[in-house]
Amino acid sequence: MAPYYARFLARWPDVRALAAAPLDEVLKAWAGLGYYARARNLHACARAVVERHGGEFPPSEPALRALPGVGAYTAAAVAAIAFDLPASPVDGNIERVVARLYRVAQPMPAAKPELRRLAAALTPQRRAGDFAQAMMDLGATLCSPKKPACALCPWNESCAARAHADMELYPRRAPKRRGTLRRGAAFVACRADGFVLLRTRPAKGLLGGMTEVPSSQWSQDFDERSALEHAPHFRSKQKKPIAWRRTGGVVRHVFTHFPLELSVYMAEIPPGTAAPAGTRWVALKALSGEALPSLMRKVLVHALGK
Repeated sequence: MAPYYARFLARWPDVRALAAAPLDEVLKAWAGLGYYARARNLHACARAVVERHGGEFPPSEPALRALPGVGAYTAAAVAAIAFDLPASPVDGNIERVVARLYRVAQPMPAAKPELRRLAAALTPQRRAGDFAQAMMDLGATLCSPKKPACALCPWNESCAARAHADMELYPRRAPKRRGTLRRGAAFVACRADGFVLLRTRPAKGLLGGMTEVPSSQWSQDFDERSALEHAPHFRSKQKKPIAWRRTGGVVRHVFTHFPLELSVYMAEIPPGTAAPAGTRWVALKALSGEALPSLMRKVLVHALGK
Protein backbone atom coordinates (compact mmCIF):
# COMPACT_ATOMS: atom_id res chain seq x y z
CA MET A 1 0.00 0.00 0.00
CA ALA A 2 2.75 2.49 0.94
CA PRO A 3 4.44 2.36 -2.52
CA TYR A 4 1.09 3.14 -4.19
CA TYR A 5 0.63 6.09 -1.84
CA ALA A 6 4.11 7.44 -2.51
CA ARG A 7 3.73 7.13 -6.28
CA PHE A 8 0.28 8.72 -6.18
CA LEU A 9 1.50 11.76 -4.23
CA ALA A 10 4.58 12.11 -6.41
CA ARG A 11 2.39 12.25 -9.49
CA TRP A 12 -0.40 14.45 -8.06
CA PRO A 13 1.05 16.31 -5.05
CA ASP A 14 -1.98 18.51 -4.36
CA VAL A 15 -5.71 18.75 -4.97
CA ARG A 16 -5.33 21.02 -8.01
CA ALA A 17 -2.98 18.59 -9.73
CA LEU A 18 -5.36 15.70 -9.10
CA ALA A 19 -8.35 17.70 -10.32
CA ALA A 20 -6.56 18.46 -13.59
CA ALA A 21 -5.67 14.81 -14.24
CA PRO A 22 -7.71 12.66 -16.67
CA LEU A 23 -9.81 10.08 -14.82
CA ASP A 24 -8.39 7.19 -16.83
CA GLU A 25 -4.87 8.11 -15.66
CA VAL A 26 -6.04 8.10 -12.04
CA LEU A 27 -7.66 4.70 -12.52
CA LYS A 28 -4.47 3.32 -14.04
CA ALA A 29 -2.48 4.50 -11.03
CA TRP A 30 -5.06 2.87 -8.75
CA ALA A 31 -5.13 -0.47 -10.61
CA GLY A 32 -4.56 -3.42 -8.29
CA LEU A 33 -5.82 -1.74 -5.12
CA GLY A 34 -9.50 -2.65 -5.50
CA TYR A 35 -12.44 -0.50 -4.37
CA TYR A 36 -12.20 1.46 -7.62
CA ALA A 37 -15.14 3.68 -6.70
CA ARG A 38 -12.74 5.30 -4.23
CA ALA A 39 -10.46 6.41 -7.06
CA ARG A 40 -13.39 7.86 -9.00
CA ASN A 41 -14.70 9.61 -5.89
CA LEU A 42 -11.26 10.96 -5.01
CA HIS A 43 -10.94 12.46 -8.48
CA ALA A 44 -14.48 13.89 -8.40
CA CYS A 45 -13.85 15.32 -4.92
CA ALA A 46 -10.66 17.05 -6.05
CA ARG A 47 -12.53 18.66 -8.93
CA ALA A 48 -15.33 19.79 -6.63
CA VAL A 49 -12.87 21.33 -4.15
CA VAL A 50 -11.23 23.29 -6.96
CA GLU A 51 -14.46 24.33 -8.66
CA ARG A 52 -16.55 25.12 -5.56
CA HIS A 53 -13.97 26.14 -2.97
CA GLY A 54 -11.00 27.55 -4.86
CA GLY A 55 -8.79 24.55 -4.15
CA GLU A 56 -9.20 24.67 -0.35
CA PHE A 57 -11.20 22.12 1.62
CA PRO A 58 -14.19 23.79 3.34
CA PRO A 59 -13.82 24.11 7.14
CA SER A 60 -17.24 22.75 8.13
CA GLU A 61 -18.62 19.25 8.51
CA PRO A 62 -21.79 19.84 6.39
CA ALA A 63 -19.76 21.36 3.54
CA LEU A 64 -17.33 18.45 3.65
CA ARG A 65 -20.24 15.98 3.54
CA ALA A 66 -21.44 17.69 0.36
CA LEU A 67 -18.26 16.74 -1.52
CA PRO A 68 -18.36 13.67 -3.79
CA GLY A 69 -17.39 10.48 -2.02
CA VAL A 70 -17.14 12.09 1.43
CA GLY A 71 -19.27 10.29 4.00
CA ALA A 72 -19.95 10.86 7.66
CA TYR A 73 -16.69 9.36 8.90
CA THR A 74 -14.38 11.20 6.48
CA ALA A 75 -16.16 14.53 6.98
CA ALA A 76 -15.96 14.22 10.76
CA ALA A 77 -12.30 13.13 10.66
CA VAL A 78 -11.26 16.07 8.48
CA ALA A 79 -13.36 18.51 10.52
CA ALA A 80 -11.86 17.33 13.81
CA ILE A 81 -8.24 16.67 12.81
CA ALA A 82 -7.68 19.37 10.17
CA PHE A 83 -9.91 22.13 11.58
CA ASP A 84 -10.18 21.22 15.29
CA LEU A 85 -13.98 21.28 15.18
CA PRO A 86 -15.98 19.27 17.76
CA ALA A 87 -16.75 16.47 15.31
CA SER A 88 -16.76 12.77 16.08
CA PRO A 89 -15.31 10.39 13.47
CA VAL A 90 -16.13 6.75 14.22
CA ASP A 91 -14.04 4.07 12.54
CA GLY A 92 -13.88 0.37 13.37
CA ASN A 93 -11.43 0.92 16.22
CA ILE A 94 -13.60 3.56 17.87
CA GLU A 95 -16.68 1.38 17.39
CA ARG A 96 -14.96 -1.39 19.32
CA VAL A 97 -13.92 0.92 22.17
CA VAL A 98 -17.38 2.44 22.53
CA ALA A 99 -19.22 -0.88 22.17
CA ARG A 100 -17.16 -2.32 25.05
CA LEU A 101 -17.26 0.83 27.15
CA TYR A 102 -21.09 0.82 27.14
CA ARG A 103 -21.56 -2.93 26.47
CA VAL A 104 -23.85 -2.23 23.51
CA ALA A 105 -25.95 -5.35 23.01
CA GLN A 106 -27.27 -4.62 19.52
CA PRO A 107 -25.23 -6.44 16.84
CA MET A 108 -23.38 -4.73 14.01
CA PRO A 109 -24.06 -3.12 11.63
CA ALA A 110 -27.42 -2.12 13.15
CA ALA A 111 -25.58 -0.76 16.20
CA LYS A 112 -23.67 1.85 14.20
CA PRO A 113 -26.07 4.81 14.81
CA GLU A 114 -26.05 4.15 18.57
CA LEU A 115 -22.26 3.87 18.62
CA ARG A 116 -21.96 7.19 16.75
CA ARG A 117 -24.34 8.83 19.24
CA LEU A 118 -22.36 7.54 22.22
CA ALA A 119 -19.05 8.54 20.66
CA ALA A 120 -20.35 12.05 19.98
CA ALA A 121 -21.37 12.38 23.63
CA LEU A 122 -17.78 11.61 24.65
CA THR A 123 -16.18 14.09 22.23
CA PRO A 124 -14.81 17.24 23.91
CA GLN A 125 -15.44 20.72 22.55
CA ARG A 126 -11.70 21.44 22.42
CA ARG A 127 -8.95 19.33 20.83
CA ALA A 128 -11.50 17.02 19.23
CA GLY A 129 -8.92 15.98 16.65
CA ASP A 130 -6.48 14.83 19.33
CA PHE A 131 -9.28 12.99 21.11
CA ALA A 132 -10.36 11.23 17.88
CA GLN A 133 -6.83 10.11 17.09
CA ALA A 134 -6.31 8.95 20.67
CA MET A 135 -9.49 6.85 20.48
CA MET A 136 -8.36 5.37 17.16
CA ASP A 137 -4.98 4.49 18.63
CA LEU A 138 -6.60 3.05 21.75
CA GLY A 139 -8.70 0.69 19.63
CA ALA A 140 -5.76 -0.22 17.39
CA THR A 141 -3.36 -1.02 20.23
CA LEU A 142 -4.88 -1.70 23.67
CA CYS A 143 -8.56 -2.36 22.93
CA SER A 144 -7.74 -4.97 20.29
CA PRO A 145 -10.27 -7.50 18.95
CA LYS A 146 -8.59 -10.39 20.76
CA LYS A 147 -6.94 -10.30 24.20
CA PRO A 148 -7.34 -6.56 24.87
CA ALA A 149 -4.80 -5.05 27.27
CA CYS A 150 -7.42 -3.81 29.73
CA ALA A 151 -4.93 -3.27 32.56
CA LEU A 152 -3.27 -0.50 30.54
CA CYS A 153 -6.48 1.13 29.27
CA PRO A 154 -7.36 4.59 30.62
CA TRP A 155 -11.07 3.65 30.41
CA ASN A 156 -10.75 0.37 32.35
CA GLU A 157 -12.58 1.52 35.50
CA SER A 158 -15.51 2.79 33.42
CA CYS A 159 -15.74 -0.07 30.93
CA ALA A 160 -18.94 -2.10 31.30
CA ALA A 161 -17.61 -5.02 29.26
CA ARG A 162 -14.51 -5.28 31.44
CA ALA A 163 -16.73 -5.28 34.53
CA HIS A 164 -18.53 -8.32 33.11
CA ALA A 165 -15.27 -9.91 31.81
CA ASP A 166 -16.76 -10.39 28.33
CA MET A 167 -14.79 -7.79 26.36
CA GLU A 168 -14.15 -10.03 23.35
CA LEU A 169 -17.90 -10.43 22.72
CA TYR A 170 -18.13 -6.75 21.71
CA PRO A 171 -18.98 -5.31 19.34
CA ARG A 172 -21.52 -8.05 18.69
CA ARG A 173 -21.68 -9.28 15.11
CA ALA A 174 -24.64 -10.47 13.10
CA PRO A 175 -23.95 -13.68 11.12
CA LYS A 176 -22.24 -12.88 7.83
CA ARG A 177 -24.18 -13.51 4.66
CA ARG A 178 -22.17 -14.95 1.83
CA GLY A 179 -23.31 -13.70 -1.56
CA THR A 180 -24.55 -16.17 -4.13
CA LEU A 181 -21.96 -17.40 -6.63
CA ARG A 182 -22.07 -15.69 -10.01
CA ARG A 183 -20.53 -17.10 -13.15
CA GLY A 184 -19.63 -15.85 -16.62
CA ALA A 185 -17.18 -16.07 -19.50
CA ALA A 186 -14.17 -13.94 -20.44
CA PHE A 187 -12.74 -13.80 -23.97
CA VAL A 188 -9.02 -13.28 -24.53
CA ALA A 189 -8.47 -12.47 -28.20
CA CYS A 190 -4.79 -12.26 -29.18
CA ARG A 191 -3.68 -10.86 -32.51
CA ALA A 192 -0.73 -12.65 -34.06
CA ASP A 193 1.35 -9.47 -34.08
CA GLY A 194 1.34 -9.14 -30.27
CA PHE A 195 -1.89 -7.37 -29.37
CA VAL A 196 -4.78 -8.32 -27.07
CA LEU A 197 -8.37 -7.07 -27.28
CA LEU A 198 -9.56 -4.88 -24.39
CA ARG A 199 -12.43 -2.55 -23.63
CA THR A 200 -13.42 -0.04 -20.93
CA ARG A 201 -16.24 -0.86 -18.54
CA PRO A 202 -19.10 1.64 -18.09
CA ALA A 203 -18.24 4.53 -15.79
CA LYS A 204 -20.92 3.62 -13.25
CA GLY A 205 -21.25 0.29 -11.50
CA LEU A 206 -18.87 -2.44 -10.42
CA LEU A 207 -15.28 -1.77 -11.60
CA GLY A 208 -16.59 1.35 -13.32
CA GLY A 209 -14.20 2.90 -15.82
CA MET A 210 -11.68 0.08 -15.50
CA THR A 211 -10.23 -1.98 -18.36
CA GLU A 212 -11.30 -5.54 -19.09
CA VAL A 213 -11.24 -8.24 -21.74
CA PRO A 214 -14.65 -8.68 -23.38
CA SER A 215 -16.90 -10.70 -21.09
CA SER A 216 -20.42 -11.97 -20.71
CA GLN A 217 -22.73 -10.75 -17.98
CA TRP A 218 -22.01 -12.27 -14.57
CA SER A 219 -25.08 -14.05 -13.29
CA GLN A 220 -26.24 -16.82 -11.00
CA ASP A 221 -27.86 -18.70 -13.89
CA PHE A 222 -25.08 -18.37 -16.47
CA ASP A 223 -25.31 -21.18 -19.07
CA GLU A 224 -21.91 -22.35 -20.27
CA ARG A 225 -23.49 -23.85 -23.38
CA SER A 226 -24.36 -20.39 -24.67
CA ALA A 227 -21.07 -18.74 -23.65
CA LEU A 228 -19.84 -18.14 -27.22
CA GLU A 229 -22.92 -16.05 -27.96
CA HIS A 230 -21.19 -13.34 -25.92
CA ALA A 231 -17.82 -13.58 -27.71
CA PRO A 232 -16.66 -10.53 -29.70
CA HIS A 233 -17.36 -10.69 -33.43
CA PHE A 234 -14.63 -9.79 -35.92
CA ARG A 235 -14.82 -8.75 -39.56
CA SER A 236 -11.91 -10.65 -40.97
CA LYS A 237 -10.75 -10.76 -44.59
CA GLN A 238 -10.48 -14.48 -44.15
CA LYS A 239 -13.67 -16.50 -44.55
CA LYS A 240 -12.54 -18.97 -41.94
CA PRO A 241 -14.50 -18.35 -38.68
CA ILE A 242 -12.70 -17.41 -35.50
CA ALA A 243 -12.03 -20.52 -33.44
CA TRP A 244 -12.53 -19.99 -29.71
CA ARG A 245 -11.19 -22.61 -27.34
CA ARG A 246 -11.90 -22.86 -23.66
CA THR A 247 -8.89 -23.01 -21.35
CA GLY A 248 -8.76 -25.45 -18.47
CA GLY A 249 -10.22 -24.52 -15.11
CA VAL A 250 -11.84 -21.23 -14.12
CA VAL A 251 -10.71 -17.90 -12.70
CA ARG A 252 -12.09 -17.31 -9.20
CA HIS A 253 -12.45 -13.92 -7.56
CA VAL A 254 -14.31 -12.68 -4.50
CA PHE A 255 -15.96 -9.27 -4.48
CA THR A 256 -17.37 -7.69 -1.34
CA HIS A 257 -20.89 -9.00 -1.98
CA PHE A 258 -20.41 -12.12 -4.06
CA PRO A 259 -17.91 -14.70 -5.33
CA LEU A 260 -17.32 -15.03 -9.08
CA GLU A 261 -16.11 -17.78 -11.41
CA LEU A 262 -15.14 -16.99 -15.00
CA SER A 263 -14.57 -19.50 -17.77
CA VAL A 264 -11.83 -18.23 -20.07
CA TYR A 265 -11.89 -18.59 -23.84
CA MET A 266 -8.98 -17.81 -26.15
CA ALA A 267 -8.71 -17.13 -29.88
CA GLU A 268 -5.89 -16.22 -32.27
CA ILE A 269 -6.82 -13.35 -34.55
CA PRO A 270 -5.08 -12.57 -37.87
CA PRO A 271 -2.86 -9.45 -37.99
CA GLY A 272 -4.61 -6.36 -39.27
CA THR A 273 -8.05 -7.43 -38.06
CA ALA A 274 -10.05 -4.42 -36.90
CA ALA A 275 -11.28 -4.24 -33.32
CA PRO A 276 -15.05 -4.59 -32.88
CA ALA A 277 -16.99 -1.49 -31.86
CA GLY A 278 -16.34 -0.51 -28.25
CA THR A 279 -13.06 -2.40 -28.03
CA ARG A 280 -9.44 -1.66 -28.85
CA TRP A 281 -6.21 -3.54 -29.52
CA VAL A 282 -3.49 -3.04 -26.90
CA ALA A 283 0.07 -4.26 -27.25
CA LEU A 284 0.90 -7.04 -24.82
CA LYS A 285 4.02 -5.15 -23.74
CA ALA A 286 1.83 -2.15 -22.83
CA LEU A 287 -0.56 -3.99 -20.51
CA SER A 288 1.15 -2.60 -17.41
CA GLY A 289 -0.09 0.86 -18.41
CA GLU A 290 -3.75 -0.20 -18.49
CA ALA A 291 -6.25 0.21 -15.64
CA LEU A 292 -6.68 -3.53 -15.22
CA PRO A 293 -8.37 -4.60 -11.97
CA SER A 294 -7.08 -7.65 -10.13
CA LEU A 295 -9.78 -9.87 -11.65
CA MET A 296 -8.70 -9.08 -15.21
CA ARG A 297 -5.05 -9.52 -14.35
CA LYS A 298 -5.97 -12.99 -13.12
CA VAL A 299 -7.78 -13.70 -16.41
CA LEU A 300 -4.78 -12.63 -18.51
CA VAL A 301 -2.35 -14.62 -16.39
CA HIS A 302 -4.64 -17.63 -16.66
CA ALA A 303 -4.81 -17.31 -20.45
CA LEU A 304 -1.37 -15.98 -21.37
CA GLY A 305 0.82 -16.69 -18.39
CA LYS A 306 1.62 -12.96 -18.04
